[in-house]
Amino acid sequence: MRAWMIEDKQLQLATLPDPSPGPEEVVVQVKAIGVNRADLLQVQGRYPAPPGTDSRIPGLEYAGVVIAVGERVQSRRVGDHVMGLVPGCAYAEQLVTHEREALTLPAGMDFARAATLPEAFLTAYRALFLEGGLQPGQWCLIRPATAGVGLAATQLAAALGARPIGSSRDLSKLETASDMGLDAQVSDDDTLKAQLDAVTHGEGVAVILDMVGPQWNTLLGSLRVEGTLVNIGILGGMSTELNLGALLMKRQTLKSMTMRSQPLEKRIMMSQIFNDRLAPLFASGKLLPLPLERFAFDNAIAAHEHMAGNAFSGKRVIVVGE
Repeated sequence: MRAWMIEDKQLQLATLPDPSPGPEEVVVQVKAIGVNRADLLQVQGRYPAPPGTDSRIPGLEYAGVVIAVGERVQSRRVGDHVMGLVPGCAYAEQLVTHEREALTLPAGMDFARAATLPEAFLTAYRALFLEGGLQPGQWCLIRPATAGVGLAATQLAAALGARPIGSSRDLSKLETASDMGLDAQVSDDDTLKAQLDAVTHGEGVAVILDMVGPQWNTLLGSLRVEGTLVNIGILGGMSTELNLGALLMKRQTLKSMTMRSQPLEKRIMMSQIFNDRLAPLFASGKLLPLPLERFAFDNAIAAHEHMAGNAFSGKRVIVVGE
């Protein structure tokens, strides 16, 4: 098989032996690969793969066809159309994953569109509802709501009865999220607290899904009593300031989470949550795949350059075999 490998902080196309499944694993012929910012960071040497995963091959998200199964596999068959999240190694023509981690493609969905789903929607659902405890009718802030997880979070909050507010430094970039169900837009600047107070009529937001990092004193000022801030990224920097007195008096909760470094048991649990709670919403049309830009497998570097440009509100997908 061919695979993109990291050599001297650059992607290089290489040929490797085809993988073989373990007893409870399946081999997937990859048809599409979702590009994530973590891939760019891994190439730069800033986001290593977790222990036990080949750190030379990036890629967390795939869609494809099962071509081989391990001797104890029960839930998957050769020919199944699957998608999913993996700790790494998705930038390849074949990959291996546990049978219970693989998700079934929604009916009628092609591989490229399916590759926009797993990382964005599982991350957003876990952050907003499992970690944040978001309830119907409550306000939530999605920071920013411009791509990937932000667009998925917007859809999920709207579909499940919450009221999503999307932020961006450039409000023109929120057009796609607005079409997907934003209740309000706010500019991510020094007036953020005043804007959120105006939108929520002083109530404050119940959950903040934060991918930026700094300005937490401002954010916590807009978080209601006993609200929760869930941090999943640090796009804006590695440090922030906190007013611990205000945090204490409002009994607020701070949480951080990642998806990639979870143990297998947790990853299987999230896969089951997708099957039970999210798959029916895709089947009914209440959730939709993300807007996407397609890149051929041989043009993976161009996909990374496109993501680095930050000009597109959606998902970059590398398509294999077209």
